[in-house]
Amino acid sequence: MKLYNELADWFHLLTAPDEYEEEAAAYRDLLFASGTRPLKSLLELGSGGGNNASHLKHHFDLTLVELSAGMIEISERLNPECEHRQGDMRTVRLGRQFDGVFVHDAVCYMTTAEDLRLAMETAFVHCRPGGVVLVCPDFTTESFAPQTEHGGRDGEDRSLRYLAWTWDPDPSDSTYLVDYAYLLRDGDATRVVHDRHVEGLFSRAVWLDTLRSVGLTADVKLYDHSAVERPIEMFIARRAAT
Repeated sequence: MKLYNELADWFHLLTAPDEYEEEAAAYRDLLFASGTRPLKSLLELGSGGGNNASHLKHHFDLTLVELSAGMIEISERLNPECEHRQGDMRTVRLGRQFDGVFVHDAVCYMTTAEDLRLAMETAFVHCRPGGVVLVCPDFTTESFAPQTEHGGRDGEDRSLRYLAWTWDPDPSDSTYLVDYAYLLRDGDATRVVHDRHVEGLFSRAVWLDTLRSVGLTADVKLYDHSAVERPIEMFIARRAAT
């Protein structure tokens, strides 16, 4: 995926940290309300460019795990006070536990049931007894609907505009597609780049069963975001205190 690799340095012109203030506050409040122990340390799996972290770092001692070296680089510029580690959420093992584990929309890149199980196992392994795991996919099978969106920003010396088309060519499988068209202007030069993202799509029951299969108790929570027409489904899971 070009966005997280050769185009990583453009990321904050596609989606900027200030756009995440409202949802980060919702995640923070749910994390604080859901654990059975004081929540001080938080691990984010698939932290991307650090947009959520730029808000959550004011409330938690954050450790950020991200697969893409390019995304780590821009997150380190935005969040120099946070620990960054490169790793795959399916396999990474840091050798320590946290009061909470947070997985935002990077979980959408788990495209098989086994990928999903491995990622949730990683969350369980890194969650202290009595701690909480919050997972926020873009869609479940029940909530999925095709959509288009557009946006972008101007930087000091370059600009980005994008069109994103979310669609599902085969509703019988566990994936859908997001096709991005980026219009990149650098000085007087402009180019167009197509970028296809294959993302995972699982039913609410599969999500809950997977979380429970790795040792967590799990529930669905709904969140009404002011900029999103439909309620956003989140999965809040807890590790037993003993």
